[in-house]
Amino acid sequence: MKLSYQSAFSAIMLFVSGLVLTGCQTTSPPPANLALLDHAPFETLPVETQEEIFSLDDSIIETLNNTFKRYEEPELRSAEVIMQFLLDNGDETLSYMSDANLTASQAYHNLNANCLSLSILAYSLSEYLNLKGQFQKVHVPEYWASSRGYNFLSGHINLKVYEDRTKFIGKDVLHTSPRTLTIDFDPNSRQQAFRTTEITKDRVTAMFYNNKGAINMVEGRHDLAFSYFQAAINIDSQYSSAWANLAILYRISDTLDIAEKMYNQALSLNPDNNTAKGNLAVLYELTNRAEQAQEIRAQLYQIRRKNPYYVLTLGNEALDQGNIVKAIHYYRDALKLDKRLHDGHFALAKAYYAMGKLDLTRRHLQRALALSQFKHNQIQYRGKLEWLDAVAKN
Repeated sequence: MKLSYQSAFSAIMLFVSGLVLTGCQTTSPPPANLALLDHAPFETLPVETQEEIFSLDDSIIETLNNTFKRYEEPELRSAEVIMQFLLDNGDETLSYMSDANLTASQAYHNLNANCLSLSILAYSLSEYLNLKGQFQKVHVPEYWASSRGYNFLSGHINLKVYEDRTKFIGKDVLHTSPRTLTIDFDPNSRQQAFRTTEITKDRVTAMFYNNKGAINMVEGRHDLAFSYFQAAINIDSQYSSAWANLAILYRISDTLDIAEKMYNQALSLNPDNNTAKGNLAVLYELTNRAEQAQEIRAQLYQIRRKNPYYVLTLGNEALDQGNIVKAIHYYRDALKLDKRLHDGHFALAKAYYAMGKLDLTRRHLQRALALSQFKHNQIQYRGKLEWLDAVAKN
């Protein structure tokens, strides 16, 4: 995998239990009601500071100093060299359910971190080399994965890097149009020209906190989850997704009145936050407002029905409920929408295995392997095929 000018690279965010599609807003959202955080039924615990998230440790700095002359005029070639190192030494694994939300220094020493962490690392490395970094949100179609009873939505960001010559104004420099290098750790994003919008370092920090909060919430560490969500809001009170996830935490802690206010807060900041809408529907059901819940779900269905990942999620829900025939119907519909969806073939393989149809199981596992791009998926599918062959021989 090679880097190129004006190419693209991306990161993963986690959002628990539902979907988020952040739309462009023509007017500024209202200020957030921070009073909702008062008298929280959780203990506030320490979390990483923004400086700790983006800082490079001494061993990294020593490596950079031995490789580059830091105080020379910045050149994008420096970014190319170090980013190629990251690509060559990582396996492009996107981790949805692990402690892979790492600081820049941690990500450098463990290149199989998720893409958000790798983008943070790329920003810090570029900044040290006097290059200017600008985070960008990549407007990709909704995609999410299910695990431990939650749907994790993955959004994408990338990093645009350009030469920052403002520190060298006193020198004779020929100023031309700045060359840029866009760093994106997702091959699917690189292959398509998705629209991007600039986001701040504070927003990326809030995403980091939001991811950590989501994982800790799923794993039952509610005080720590609250601390991360609160940190996200403290650094970027306009970040709708943090409010939506915090509302989930309040709901599962049976503080339903505050949870509803937080869902509405999330929606006031971003009316297109489908995570907040979907989870507000859950809250309506819990509080005997089934008609309002159904109205929201009907609206969301019209938005998502042509999204193969949404249809795939419906199939997974049917399979979890033991309705294999219905699950297969959804999986096939998802593949009609996107015939190259390796997740769809793997899902069909699981469904056919549950029915005892081993030939169809093998066929769809082979197809999933052929279509997969990430090494961790390929290892998984090969392992399933080898296991299936072993079972057949016995």
